[in-house]
Order: sequence, then structure tokens, then C-alpha cells
Amino acid sequence: MKNILVTGGAGFIGSNFIPYLLAKYPTYRVINLDALTYAGTLANLEEVKDSDRYAFVKGDICDRSFVEQLFSTYQFEGVIHFAAESHVDNSINGPEAFIKTNVFGTFTLLDVARKNWLDAPFKFKQGAATKRFLHVSTDEVYGSLGAEGLFTEKTPYAPNSPYSASKASSDLMVRSYFHTYGINVVTTNCSNNYGPKQHSEKLIPTIIRKALAEQPIPIYGDGKNVRDWLFVGDHCSGIDLAFHSGKAGETYNIGGHNERNNNQIADKICSLLDVRKPRKNGKSYKELITFVEDRAGHDKRYAIDPTKIKTELGWKPALAFDEGIQKTIDWYLSRV
Repeated sequence: MKNILVTGGAGFIGSNFIPYLLAKYPTYRVINLDALTYAGTLANLEEVKDSDRYAFVKGDICDRSFVEQLFSTYQFEGVIHFAAESHVDNSINGPEAFIKTNVFGTFTLLDVARKNWLDAPFKFKQGAATKRFLHVSTDEVYGSLGAEGLFTEKTPYAPNSPYSASKASSDLMVRSYFHTYGINVVTTNCSNNYGPKQHSEKLIPTIIRKALAEQPIPIYGDGKNVRDWLFVGDHCSGIDLAFHSGKAGETYNIGGHNERNNNQIADKICSLLDVRKPRKNGKSYKELITFVEDRAGHDKRYAIDPTKIKTELGWKPALAFDEGIQKTIDWYLSRV
């Protein structure tokens, strides 16, 4: 049985990934390390909580002695690092937590892994050469695109918020540990995820939640900010491939080729809700859409070119946006 450390596994993407990993790899035992801040809840992992191949440990990735004890106890074969502060608005209002968790927390995990897996730079301990650290990051590290073009793995970093700056810093820390020490690392940078279990503060859950509550649906600015939307299950399959088949030291961009602006997202969700759960007054949920003051430093457009992971690792998304958003809405409606 191989012990795999998943950090931040009670959050949105991590809690989708853990059941995926356990189902696909019967020889894996997953240890989920999560601090259970506002963004994480064990309710997201009800389907695996009784598995004898799953264990939850509450703790902080910045607590070095705690992380060292975990590595000593479980002798991890791999680390899949999701844990991060991730909400841009929160990073604007309180950036310090983002620097601590995203930068110092990633450093702590990397350094403990290095000392457990290597005797010296580029000299692995016996049996540790295949142990891998996969770092999950974001397309926001690349900054903002104009009307044309796509982010590739060679796009220069240009983060525009404390959140994206903290993630860019953590990406560079991971890179440095590969080039300085030779630790077996892979980084993935993904586009905007959506799907079941996403925290209520994010755009798509907010639109659904506000609509069903008959409250104004807030859309920043003119609603024309564009994102490339990736269904969380497709992201999980990409992480799986990068972890198992990616080349050490490489970065893989995972994107859905589903560019939509916020107006289009709100319009689509409201149209689907009009059919699935009509308002009592017979009007469209679109009447609730309200434009609010734009976010500070709001990037205009993100879009990822996933050619590298497609051609080198054989990844491809399984769900088009229209199908994925329907599955997402159904999941939220089942919990009303």
C-alpha cells in the first residue's frame, strides 16, 4: 500500500480528487491534511470517510514539526499539494494569510519532503527516486490577456493580485527545489474550475445561491471579464496524468477550452434554473442580475493552451461546458 499525502483535501478540488484517486488506485492510501479553514469541510468527503484507505489529519502546512511527524509516520510515496488560500477578494482585503499559506506553507512541505527523500542535492535516499511532489497552481500567475492569445507554459509570470502573486511565488519555489536539489516535482496550472462541492463564495455557486434565494445576483463591473472554465472532474484527470506520467521539473497547463464571460455564465445558469426550478412569480432569474463595483485589479481575460498536456500525456477534457454546468446545477439543486 502506497501512502499519498493530499493537502487541502477538504476543499473544492481536493475533495473531488480524493474519491477519484481512491477509486482508480486500489493500492493507494490517502492521508488528507487540511486545516479546515472556511474553505474546507469534511462534509465534502462523506463518500470516503469510512474507507480503510483514507485518513483525515487536521493541521497546518506551515507547522514544520507537525509536517515532519506526518512524513515520519507515513513515509509518503508522493505529495499532491492543493492547500492554498484562493479567493482573490480575500487576498485584497487580507493578503498576509495568502503569503503565509501559499508561500511559506509550500516551502515547508517542499523542504520536509526534500529532507525525507534526499541525502544530498540530486542524491536520493534508497527507494525514494520515484517519490514525487505535485504542486497545483493557477493560470492567474500569468496575469491578464487581451482579446487574443492563450497562456502557455512559456508565458512570463505577471501576477496582478496578492493571491496570484503568492501562487507565482510558490510555483517558483517548487521550480527552485528541482533545479537546486533535484527533488522530483511537477507543477500544474489550471483555468477556472467549476462543479460540485465548490465553496459558496465563488462565481458559479454565488449565482445559483443568490438566484434560488430570490436575491440580487452580483456581477462585477460590466460582466465582460473572460475566464476559461474547466469542469473539476476533468481537472482531476489532468492532475492524475501529471502526477503519474509527467516529466520531473515540468509544468503542465490544464484548461477546458471553454471561454465564457461572466454575463454569459450568469445568463446560462439563469436560463437553466428557469426550466429546472421556475420562480413562483413566473419571471426569469435573469431579472435578479445586478452589476456591482468592479474588483480592484480585476484581470480582463484568462485562457489556457493545454496542448502540452494533451500531446505529451494524452489528456483531454470529458465534458463540454453545457454538460458540465448542467451537472453542477443539478448537484446544487439536490442540496436545496
